[in-house]
Amino acid sequence: MYTAKWRDVVRPDLFGPSPGRRDRPYRLVIRLALVVFRLFGFRFDVRGSEHVPVSGGAIISSNHVSFFDFTFLGLGALPQHRLVRFMAKSSVFDHRFSGPFMRAMRHIPVDRKAGAAAFESAVRALKDGEVVGVFPEATISTSFTVKDLKAGAPRMAVQAGVPIIPAAVWGGHRVATRGRVQLRRGVPVTVILGEPLVAEPGEKPQALLRRTRAAMEALLDEAQRSYPEQPAGPDDRWWLPAHLGGTAPTPEDAAEEAAIRASGREKKARKPGPLGRVSRLFRR
Repeated sequence: MYTAKWRDVVRPDLFGPSPGRRDRPYRLVIRLALVVFRLFGFRFDVRGSEHVPVSGGAIISSNHVSFFDFTFLGLGALPQHRLVRFMAKSSVFDHRFSGPFMRAMRHIPVDRKAGAAAFESAVRALKDGEVVGVFPEATISTSFTVKDLKAGAPRMAVQAGVPIIPAAVWGGHRVATRGRVQLRRGVPVTVILGEPLVAEPGEKPQALLRRTRAAMEALLDEAQRSYPEQPAGPDDRWWLPAHLGGTAPTPEDAAEEAAIRASGREKKARKPGPLGRVSRLFRR
């Protein structure tokens, strides 16, 4: 297990012997992320970093269970001194606080109504030798299993002639995921990067997509079954998928809930008033 230390934040060789000047903002953000990791006391089990190429383009294709997943995947590529350019929804780039950082780090905005521009930007980055990170499920999986994948990653891999590195992240959802934020210290986080998948001659993107999904499912299963902690009791089984004895929604129920959210028919919980928020502070 690796726990970020204060000396890691200021290590001069953290990004290799001669990091480029253009990525100074990205390197600053990573150092700030290490501060957050230290404050939260995350305990990382990172496996397979050697599968990230030291140079040249590649796609990291990962499952998605928490709001912190992109920072954890970036940590997995750091031993190879690679910075990952993540594809993220365009609204993050439009935000007055996060937008300047996202653009400075040269991440790739995705407008779901006009996806062609994002696809072309990602292919261009891959051909320029960048590592591009994607969450092909598009949104967080509330069943904590691998959902249906979008076909963008294999299409990019075929067009740019780069490998796909399947990946799995697990554990961060215990701190912050859709519908639940529980700030706590010392949570273990597992990051596994698998062997690169290279499109075979004449292989269609859909065939590569099936191989990518199978690899992601196997890595996620490995991460879940080797995770060093178990639920503290019956009320703490929410973070395990149903097939491992948890109380998370089944993939079918999660898909139905997602369809309800997309249609705008979701019942939103009534927000408490000022008195209710104050009284909640004293409930234990």
